[in-house]
Amino acid sequence: MSVAPLAPGFRNGDVSYWYRVSGRPEPGPPLPGPASADVCVVGAGYTGLWTAYYLKKARPGLRVTVLEREFAGYGASGRNGGWLLGEVAGSVERYAARHGRPAAIALQHAMWDAVDEVLRAAAQEGVAADVVKGGVLTVARNAAQRERLEGLVAQSRAWGWGEDDLMLLPDAARDDRLRVAGATAAAWSPHCARVQPAALVQGLAGAVRRLGVEIHERTPVLRIEPRRGGAPARAVTPHGDVTAEYVVRATEGFTAGITGHRRDWLPMNSSMIVTTPLPDAVWREIGWDGRELLGDAAHYYVYAQRTADGRIALGGRGKPYRYGSRIDDGGRTDPATVGALWSMLTAMFPAASGERVAHAWSGVLGVPRDWCATVTLDRVTGLGHAGGYTGHGVATANLAGRTLRDLVLGEDTALTALPWVGHRVRRWEPEPLRWLGVQAMYGLFRAADGREAASPDAKTSVLARLAGAVSGH
Repeated sequence: MSVAPLAPGFRNGDVSYWYRVSGRPEPGPPLPGPASADVCVVGAGYTGLWTAYYLKKARPGLRVTVLEREFAGYGASGRNGGWLLGEVAGSVERYAARHGRPAAIALQHAMWDAVDEVLRAAAQEGVAADVVKGGVLTVARNAAQRERLEGLVAQSRAWGWGEDDLMLLPDAARDDRLRVAGATAAAWSPHCARVQPAALVQGLAGAVRRLGVEIHERTPVLRIEPRRGGAPARAVTPHGDVTAEYVVRATEGFTAGITGHRRDWLPMNSSMIVTTPLPDAVWREIGWDGRELLGDAAHYYVYAQRTADGRIALGGRGKPYRYGSRIDDGGRTDPATVGALWSMLTAMFPAASGERVAHAWSGVLGVPRDWCATVTLDRVTGLGHAGGYTGHGVATANLAGRTLRDLVLGEDTALTALPWVGHRVRRWEPEPLRWLGVQAMYGLFRAADGREAASPDAKTSVLARLAGAVSGH
């Protein structure tokens, strides 16, 4: 097991490094007792806050209440890698198979637009979140990864996307942007921006409060009940119930904690580390002046950013799933995962090997059985939900919030016509099948990466295709 060098003052968990920078907020007051609203939103992450924001912008007189178990941004919204990425959460091919090619293309364009909409709204509300729209760079580090990357670009052309949307970079242009050890190819897309995720979610929460939305923190929702016999929908909490015409569940990776929803989405664990600030000499060797987001073409992939304070923040799966859909212990990460992430970071950036790890943390993301996100509202039961973003939630949650606004207001728009609206999929298997399946999937992905890295002429391993079959990805 690789052991990561830890900096003095190293922190593990404590939600995330992003709150170490922006300050961890004290949770506000809980729900004081039974209440009513026009719309009750469960969960104060990106999805819930954007939904409340756009509803109040469209109908200032609407009574909107948000309920949150901990504090706004406690979950993935304050722990993610800071990728504001315009990529469909799921497979455009699957949406096309169900709804047709034009519908899938419309969803992709809506996702690209969501990146700019987040930036527009953040600027309008005065939210400072270290934003740089430098795009996203995906690197290949062996022959099999290069083949997949070239196939991804060819596939994008088949969908009608041009070089302005995704391009393979010449070697010199790749190294001018960012020098990753062993890189054999790189593709760049402009449809991504770096953000400081906790600053973004806290700024959004402030904007929502200024619009008159009540956010009740330290208020766990135990169950959600539909309309019955003329009675309104209901969110049940230990402090009293909130009744509303509509109750919208926006709990993403924490959905398993609500009664009746344990198998809806699998809470997939992802972990991150951040280095101490890198010296100027190291940055000159690495490059990264454009602040692009960085990913790789491995099956057991990593994601990274150059932070505003001159560090590398890098994430990966670590221990991807806890038995029984258990979800959180404040973000604490086991030493083996910290060591594995450090090994990945220094393999890509040997110049950083003399530095140390300043902070490690983890969080969960929601994964549906078919890996495709959804946004839904049932006007009969009064219940709605959005999520299943499979790690692409920073931008997707904004599109979900605007779509839920239109659905709640009963408006037929281009957003409500998108193919993820009303998308339904079967639930995950019961335990122990769920746990065994995830372990098998990621074990096969790791083995596939090992085989591909070991041979200079390797093709994509059959083990990866087997893992895809197991996971339904």
